[in-house]
Formats: sequence, structure tokens, C-alpha cells
Amino acid sequence: MIAASRCAVALFAAATIAQQPAPPTCPPLPAGYDAALWSKAWALHHDALVVDTHVDTTTRILDRGFDVGPRANDGHFDLVRAHEGGLDAVFHSIYVDARFAGDEAALFAKAPSDINADWLRPADAGAANGSARRALMMIDGIVQQAQRHPTRMTMCATADELVAAVQAGKHAALMGIEGGHAIEGDLGLLRLFHQLGVRYMTLTHTNHNEYADSCAPAEPRWGGLNRLGVKVVAEMNRLGMVVDVSHVSDATFFDALAATQAPVICSHSSLRALCAHPRNVTDDMLRAIAKNGGAVMINFNCGFIDADYAKNRSGRQATRRIQEKAARDKFADGSAELRAALAALDARFPPVEPPPLATLVTHVLRALEVAGADHVGLGSDFDGVPCVPRGMDDAAQLPRLTYELLAAGQSETTVRKVLGGNLLRVLRAVEAHAASRRGEKPQQNGSDDGDRLPR
Repeated sequence: MIAASRCAVALFAAATIAQQPAPPTCPPLPAGYDAALWSKAWALHHDALVVDTHVDTTTRILDRGFDVGPRANDGHFDLVRAHEGGLDAVFHSIYVDARFAGDEAALFAKAPSDINADWLRPADAGAANGSARRALMMIDGIVQQAQRHPTRMTMCATADELVAAVQAGKHAALMGIEGGHAIEGDLGLLRLFHQLGVRYMTLTHTNHNEYADSCAPAEPRWGGLNRLGVKVVAEMNRLGMVVDVSHVSDATFFDALAATQAPVICSHSSLRALCAHPRNVTDDMLRAIAKNGGAVMINFNCGFIDADYAKNRSGRQATRRIQEKAARDKFADGSAELRAALAALDARFPPVEPPPLATLVTHVLRALEVAGADHVGLGSDFDGVPCVPRGMDDAAQLPRLTYELLAAGQSETTVRKVLGGNLLRVLRAVEAHAASRRGEKPQQNGSDDGDRLPR
């Protein structure tokens, strides 16, 4: 299976050379770079399959009407910069913020005995659970972009479709849900999202949900996956949807790897050994994912790769927040006095200097050392983070990462795997596992509170 996958990646590279449009012209030599190695890195990067498993431009599309077609003067991603940076395929994040999750009581209500009677309602009306609706709006947003730019971008749902799109010279757009509360605890909704083309789901975001614990809240809810969570993983395996264990608690991580029968990914996580953030993965987690056959996609967020940056920015934000509140309490909204006070705060609290690209490269290199060359990839979190390393300002700068990996002594074969080959292998393996289970009965939600019990 592994040998066949490697052959598929090699055939893909050869087909790409023959069928893709010529890559953009190599830009001027970056400061401090060796000319010969830069030329080699540029050619390798634009010949290789390059996949980013997590880009959050969908939020800009939905909330700000952003168009991915022309070059933008802000943010990290658009089709122009993706082409310049050799970024062939992206899993566009169907990101559902925790605030869209509401009262869950109705989600586990029993059907009324009388078909004409009303369903049970939450005891406290609270906010409606708008998680699935938000996800559907995100999907509609990225699909509209593909329809708006049909000669440059196409929606893909399989590894073969991804390869075909890239060979045709188009941006391959795939989808992954970020925040498992998007399914509102309903396995039927999970299946519907799969039918719409979603090909991975991050089991949690910053909140515990109906079936799994996140790494963010201090107190666990379930102690990992509950019984429903085990069903969610099993159903994702059956469907051919990749289980994503970024954002989950350590207990959920190991529960998910125990439950899954297919490779998993961390779609956008960095290394805890280098930056002690709970969002990051430990060396033991890296080894577990390698044993599982999955891959860890390294996150570019400054706060997840540099502990000093995270500490300094957090302290700056806390102090500024207090002083800004005092200014807003003192001066009227829109007043000249308030504008002057906020400008003074901007001068007093300048942005924290981002870490250099070398810091990101260190995470990639350690992941390769611990997990191995077959289990590392890229999950930038572009357009979803406030800061990226200097020298990796947007998607157009991705060839610099290839240069740095070659400069660090990594082989061309390893670099190709990191850039996209490993993701393609995982996706094919998950698809093959699902194909082997075709005809199996789908998982179903329990008729009582059994789903909400610990494993």
C-alpha cells in the first residue's frame, strides 16, 4: 500500500510537469539566500504537489464578502498569491466559532409519543444552536467562489479529483470542518456534511462539545471522547472523512487514536516540545500519529511556534485591554479625545515582533526527526491567525520554506512529502478504508442518554 502510494505521488509529479501551466517567474533572490539553491528550491517547489490542510479565508468570504480572485493587499491567501507560491490545493476551513453553539438540551430529547405533539424544548431558551447553519453558510461561500472563478479553481472531494484539478492548472479547493460542534451531536448531520464534500472534521475547537473534550477549557467535560464520540470517529472512518485531532484535549487525542481504524491528521498543530502551548502536540503524540499512519501538519501561527512571542503578546494585550477600557469609560464614542487616547495606546503598545521563518522551520525539522518523513505536512492557518513568521508573510512566500528545508539538508524526496505527498497518501488511505466498509450499517444516535456517558 505504501509503495503504491509513493508511486502515485511520483506519477503525479511527472504528470504535473507535462500538463500544468508554466510556473511563475522566479522572484529576486531573497537576502542571504544562495542563488543556486534558491533556483533549485523554486523549481522543486513548483514541480511538487503543495497542499495546505488549513486556510481560514472562508471567514473573510462569508463575513466580509472577500473575493479570492484578485490579489489582495491584506490577509494571507488569494488565487494570485497561491499561484505565485505554488500552492496547489487547500483544505478551506469550515470554521464554526464556539459562540455559534447554543443550548444542547433539545439535541438529546426523545421523540414525542404522539406524532402530532411538539418536541421537548430547552428548559432555558438561551441562544439557538446555530452551529450547523454557520457551517452551511461557510460551505456556500467557498462553493460560490469556485463558481465565480471556474477556470482557476474547482471544488474537490477525493484524492483523484485533487490530482486532476492540479494537473488541469486549477486551484484544488477541499473542505474541512473546524469545530466538531458543527454537527450538533447528530450523526445524520455528519453524513450530510460528508455528502456536501467535507473531507475532514476537527473533533473540537476551543470548546467541549456534545461528544469530545477540547484542550482549551481547564476542566474536562467527558474525560476525552464519550460514547457518542466513539460513534463519531467510527462513522467518519466508514464515510471516508479524515479524523482531525488538532484542538482536542490530550485525553481526546489518545481516545480518538484508540477508536479510529484509519489514519488521522492534526490539520494545523505545532510542537509542544518547542512551544509549550496546549494546542501543540507532544513527541509521544507525534510517535502515535506515525504509528497510526497519519500526519501532523505544522501550524504557522507565531503564538504556537514561539513561546516568547506568545508570552509577550499575551501580556501586552492584557495591559492594553485594561487601559483601553478606562479610556472608553472616560471619553464618548467617536470623540476626538477617545481617538487620541487610542492612538496613544497604539504608540505605547506596538505589535510584538514576529519570530523569524527559522523558528517555523525548527518545528518542521523536529517533527521530521520524531515522526519520520512520511508523517509531516503543512497546515498554515493562513487568514485565521494574527501573526505569521517574518519571511512567510503570505501564500506567495511558501517557496522559502522549501529552500530552508533543502538548506537544512533534507532530501528532495522528503521535501516533496512534506509539501503535499504525505497528505495525498493519508487521503487515499482513508478513502481505501471507507471503500472496504461499503455497505456497512451507519452509526446512529442513541435513543436515550447513553451517548452522553463516558466510554
